[in-house]
Amino acid sequence: MIRVLLVDDQQLVREGFAALLDAQPDIEVVGTAGDGAAALRVHDELVAAGRGPDVVLMDVRMPVLDGLAATRALLAPPSRADGGPRVLVLTTFDLDDYVYDALRAGASGFLLKHATAGELLHAVRVVAAGDALLAPAVTRRLIADFVAARAVPPPGRPDGLRALTERETEVLGYVARGWSNAEIAGHLVLAEQTVKTHVSRVFTKLGLRDRAQAVVLAYESGLVTPGT
Repeated sequence: MIRVLLVDDQQLVREGFAALLDAQPDIEVVGTAGDGAAALRVHDELVAAGRGPDVVLMDVRMPVLDGLAATRALLAPPSRADGGPRVLVLTTFDLDDYVYDALRAGASGFLLKHATAGELLHAVRVVAAGDALLAPAVTRRLIADFVAARAVPPPGRPDGLRALTERETEVLGYVARGWSNAEIAGHLVLAEQTVKTHVSRVFTKLGLRDRAQAVVLAYESGLVTPGT
């Protein structure tokens, strides 16, 4: 059973999402909150009761405490080290400035509020399973748009990536472009399990939570540049 915490300042949105999610045999809404501060309190209460959420659907723009600050608080150590919840950011616009920072804070992906019911359910299940990055092309474009506006590091392997082997660096580059393990395996003529092992080692060496963070790091380090 996937436990979900819904955080949105619009009551109708919370009720609508809750009704949809609770109707699924494998999903349970364990709590709701109307702002980030309330979300942190509800989250802590649920954890204390042994019903900590697996996924937090987090609105971006809210009063008291916005979704970005709440995401940072939820995913800050030691919560991140212990796994913690997966945060799925809800936004009205796919180029909302907050979304990029939320991904940097450790959010596992984002979903537009006008997504279909099927897309919402799929997103929750994907994030709960740890696959993290949703709509790779859209997320990749979002990150590229923001990074393009900043100074791009010089070519060459950045210091933070020196712990990786050449193959691991290559695999990280494809992950950052939104490729699946199967696609990387086919392109590099490797077994899919081998690619999965490379990805796991990259995450471990770089302290990454999931593919969303890998995309952010790859763009910010200059390993992958917008348009490549």
